[in-house]
Amino acid sequence: MDDPAAALPVAIEAVTRATNIVRERIPLVVTAKRSIRDMATDVDLSVENAVREFLDRESPDTNFLGEERGISGKSEGKPMWVLDPIDGTANFLHRLPLCAVSLGLIDGTRTVLGVISLPFLGSFYYAIAGHGAFRNEDPIAVSCADSLSAAIVSIGDYEVGQDAEEKNRTALAVTSALAASVQRIRMVGSAAIDLAWAAEGKLDATIILANEPWDTSAGVLIAREAGATVLDRDGSSHGLDATATIAFAPPLAIELLPLLKHALDG
Repeated sequence: MDDPAAALPVAIEAVTRATNIVRERIPLVVTAKRSIRDMATDVDLSVENAVREFLDRESPDTNFLGEERGISGKSEGKPMWVLDPIDGTANFLHRLPLCAVSLGLIDGTRTVLGVISLPFLGSFYYAIAGHGAFRNEDPIAVSCADSLSAAIVSIGDYEVGQDAEEKNRTALAVTSALAASVQRIRMVGSAAIDLAWAAEGKLDATIILANEPWDTSAGVLIAREAGATVLDRDGSSHGLDATATIAFAPPLAIELLPLLKHALDG
């Protein structure tokens, strides 16, 4: 894609439409996905359908991947929109305001544009590759934290589907290691919020032991454009094929990376 900035107005309009649906609709139908504790609502589906229809019309030369209904359009070499209609569905169902709409634009092997809206908190984040990160039009930057003892660190949700018990052993080991070292641990329940808040320094680091493109593509770009380091679980640079999403203020690397390596290898 020659100029991803040209797609920003379309992305903002798509996410604005999604935000309005999330704010206005009450969920009436809940469907189990991987387990009875992993669900989608009729609002998730309405958002995805509305955004898919809008982008098919306004951005016809792109493919589309939504969390709930999968891929539409498989044109080789074309950029792809990636949507999580409601990241934090469990929070949404329980009327907790910690949920997000996340829309990324992937070109080849990298995200070139990302937009995240927090419908009930009035926050709107976006980034274009190489142009910085913004919240409600204001530039944002990662925190300057340089010590885990003064750091607020979030962790991703524990697993609830297949192989949950085995995966959660690792997650609990990471939680235990962090609990002994950081100022506080938080579990927000939305990867998009974790990454957006790491981008603007509300969180000093976030440890998400998963990497689904609809969850993380927009947030990883926003975090990086705000100055965060974003890595995979093995310490390599985070990419679309990563198995974890670890974003943090760069000065924390000297303490955080050995701690995570020990917890993950143990």
